[in-house]
Amino acid sequence: MNVPSRPTPLAEPVSTEGVVAAGAYVDGRRVANIAISEASSWRAKPGHVVWIGLHEPDTALLGAVQKQFDLHDLAIEDADHAHQRPKIEQYGEALFIVARTAQLIEGRIAFGETHIFVGEGYLVTVRHGASTSYTAVRERCESCPRALARGEDYILYAILDFIVDNYSPVLESIHDEVEGIEDDVLSKPISKAQIERLYMLRRDLLRLRNAIGPLVEVCRRLEHDELSMVRKAMQPLFRDVTDHVRNIQERIDSMREVLAFAFEASLLVGQAQETAVSKKLASWLAILAVPTAVAGIYGMNFKYIPELQWEYSYFVVMGLMALACAGLYRRFRRLGWL
Repeated sequence: MNVPSRPTPLAEPVSTEGVVAAGAYVDGRRVANIAISEASSWRAKPGHVVWIGLHEPDTALLGAVQKQFDLHDLAIEDADHAHQRPKIEQYGEALFIVARTAQLIEGRIAFGETHIFVGEGYLVTVRHGASTSYTAVRERCESCPRALARGEDYILYAILDFIVDNYSPVLESIHDEVEGIEDDVLSKPISKAQIERLYMLRRDLLRLRNAIGPLVEVCRRLEHDELSMVRKAMQPLFRDVTDHVRNIQERIDSMREVLAFAFEASLLVGQAQETAVSKKLASWLAILAVPTAVAGIYGMNFKYIPELQWEYSYFVVMGLMALACAGLYRRFRRLGWL
């Protein structure tokens, strides 16, 4: 197949800072790396699909992309300002989709966003914050031209599937840490630092669940709604993404329950150890109370105290105290208090 000649730019070139990749595809094969200013002319060619990836672009670059594909002002405004909830919106024949991404950075879950514009002959992704590069998605799609030749909706599926799959490494890292804490809980009370970590993990998991929850509705619409950009043959693939998201939700709920159990179990273990210490202290206090009581009685300053003048009174009293203490000690040992 002959590679088309590069068309004359329709506008002044814009800064390439923020452009990760921009290519034109025919039948699933990349035929050219293009400039943003050339995107609309490449898209207009029959059978061509333009795939552009941006990372935290500035307003000027987003404006240039908007011009090339006639994107809606509200969608561009959302893409320029992050912190959007996962959603799907239709502007004419084009779709605008927001998905949340997640990465584990220094033990905490960091969140990012991906904004996706999909229309006839083009797909544009805009990444903000913590997110794995979609270069791997592009390479995987390019390695299978037959699949990539399905069009824009297949690229959309591949990106959403990649986003959801990247939740798993985050959960696996947290799961390993949770298992370690769970093992420690039953052997000893957890420290203040571990309690704080349990709280942070539970909070991060809740934030992750809230971040990906709306993605179920996004995939449901892609699967069931009569959207012009999604062919019926592609709808089962989005059902698969929905299943993955629900599986992630179940894993999050399971780990939050384990963390709650670990916290409660730690409290119970701590209370049990405190109770054991209290029993030991009470036992020794009871044992010591016998000689203390006797010494207190015979230490009173009265002239006539029974057995005070008896020659063997000291030895008898000491013997009785020893027997009483030994009896109490044996009793408490039998009860498991000592």
